Amino acid sequence: MGRNKKEALVFTCMMCVLMVVGMSFYNVMLNTGLTHTLFRDVAVGLLPALVVALFCDVIIVSKAAKGLAFRLVKTADPMIKKVLFISFFMVCGMVLCMSLYGTLAHYGFGDNFLRHYLSTAGLNIICALPLQLIVVGPLTRFLFTRIYPVNSAVQSA
Repeated sequence: MGRNKKEALVFTCMMCVLMVVGMSFYNVMLNTGLTHTLFRDVAVGLLPALVVALFCDVIIVSKAAKGLAFRLVKTADPMIKKVLFISFFMVCGMVLCMSLYGTLAHYGFGDNFLRHYLSTAGLNIICALPLQLIVVGPLTRFLFTRIYPVNSAVQSA
């Protein structure tokens, strides 16, 4: 989303921040439960996870996800279909990348790496897909259109 590179970057940052916050809470609660240190534990890992997520989104996942989505969606298809396909492939790509990051950060590259990675990715897709499609995607689009109204370009022209 966004009509230029600046707006696209703002949209990407908003989406990444909300997804990283949501998934961080989910993963910390999976690992430690609902404890009194939940917010502290999330805050500790938030910045590194956000940096990795932004890098993965911009450099690795975005082009591939959009490429796959636009192979399956026609130009004449409704916008909601395009959004859902892009969101689906973005979530799948980001889950693979961020599960790798989480597995390496918490378990290292040891004997059980593949088992930990597949387990982490499986648990993450369960939360990430609904989080993106039901909460974060719509919320980000709502906030983004308040910051950058569609008709502002028409008014300023």
